[in-house]
Amino acid sequence: MASRVRLLTIWPALLAAVALVLAGCGGADEDTPATDVNTTLRGDIVVDGSSTVAPLTQAAADAFTAGNPLVSVEVRVSGTGGGFEVFCRGETDISNASRRISPDEVTACREAGIEYETFRVGSDGITVVTRRGADVGTDCLSLEELRRVWIRGSRIDNWRQIDPRWADAPLTLAGPGVDSGTYDFFNERVLGEGPDGETLPARTGDTASENDEVIVAAVEAAPSGMGYFGYSYYAANEDRLTPFALDAGNGEGCIPVSVATINSGDYPLARPLFIYVNRRALDRPEVVAFVRSYLENDVAHSRTAGTVPAPRIQVDQGVFRLDRLTGR
Repeated sequence: MASRVRLLTIWPALLAAVALVLAGCGGADEDTPATDVNTTLRGDIVVDGSSTVAPLTQAAADAFTAGNPLVSVEVRVSGTGGGFEVFCRGETDISNASRRISPDEVTACREAGIEYETFRVGSDGITVVTRRGADVGTDCLSLEELRRVWIRGSRIDNWRQIDPRWADAPLTLAGPGVDSGTYDFFNERVLGEGPDGETLPARTGDTASENDEVIVAAVEAAPSGMGYFGYSYYAANEDRLTPFALDAGNGEGCIPVSVATINSGDYPLARPLFIYVNRRALDRPEVVAFVRSYLENDVAHSRTAGTVPAPRIQVDQGVFRLDRLTGR
């Protein structure tokens, strides 16, 4: 498993589009969370997992601890798979996830006696990018073209090999490591299944990391590379990167990545984001208060993190379920 990386960067407010959230999305309260100081709650909360969800959870943690200074919320990043590994060993209270928990992970948690609750906290669109200013000959990629590039065993290393009309430019690849939920989702959606029913494996590329900032840096450094990661990492670096529109081959043509196309589900690589909470941790008032604050202020946290809020109805359902679980 890749070593865990502490998320140290406080994510700035990003993209005016994120602030203009479409109707029907987001949490119950669209105002900035209150910061009245509460000294009755205290304790340490440990979160690990998805690098895609991490900026959103960090924004929620910063807002919560500003009003609850005796509570510490540590947000680590080891990828969705790495996060579930430690979560199912009982080492964390909350696991950030950019995909649903897998059957093997369900078994690992069950065997360790770890029960959990799942809450939808956001939406995302896996964004395929190159360096800003790179001349590669296209601004749109089909899922089939991505498949030919990323399938394990592919020898494509020039944009012209994808389409002879495109630029004669070197193609280097940077993508998530195997412990990343983004890696899993991309492979399932783009590469598909082999004859045995298993998702086909991807090339690791020239750079592979569970830390999306590493991928951003690798793409920016390459003259004409390609990389992919969650939308918030593009939003945080739009002055350095150019995203590709994607064509799913369903007759709808090239769909650009945006808050609107992610919310509508039109973007081919749109996906839900989750947190998984250890039920035993919900016996602790500081964990309950943090999760409730996270959900109730979903829009404000998403605005801060540059992510896309979850649909309002799903967030409201999460708050209702949390209240029932905790007897409120």
